[in-house]
Amino acid sequence: MSIFETSRSPWTLRMLSILRIVAGLVFFVGGTMKTFGFPPFPTSGPTLPQPPMWEFHLAGLLETYLGAAFTLGLLTRPISFVLAGEMAVAYFQVHFPISFWTTVNWGGPAVVFCFLFLYFVFAGAGPWSVDAMIARRTGNRID
Repeated sequence: MSIFETSRSPWTLRMLSILRIVAGLVFFVGGTMKTFGFPPFPTSGPTLPQPPMWEFHLAGLLETYLGAAFTLGLLTRPISFVLAGEMAVAYFQVHFPISFWTTVNWGGPAVVFCFLFLYFVFAGAGPWSVDAMIARRTGNRID
């Protein structure tokens, strides 16, 4: 096998599931911080412009509940589409007005999450997911 060939390893799709689970848990915890105050907000860090309170609460709800569903791999493609949009809005509303450069505006995580979710819109949840369980029960392929 060449380094330029597509991998035929069984771990390719398993790692897709692991990436989804880890990213989903990180995203979910960000949502619980906004929604429930746990874990507590950091006491120091960058001062960013605050969106209106209703947007902050909506973001917390999306990140908590859709982040949990994403972690489980439930309705991964449509949820990923919504969360990619949320991250794009977050970046352009909060971070981009500070500076174009993500290292200056602290928007790197928003950009990475946006494109990670966009990837999952097309890649799907992977074999270790509720989506895969549903597909197997209905006789559909997941790859």
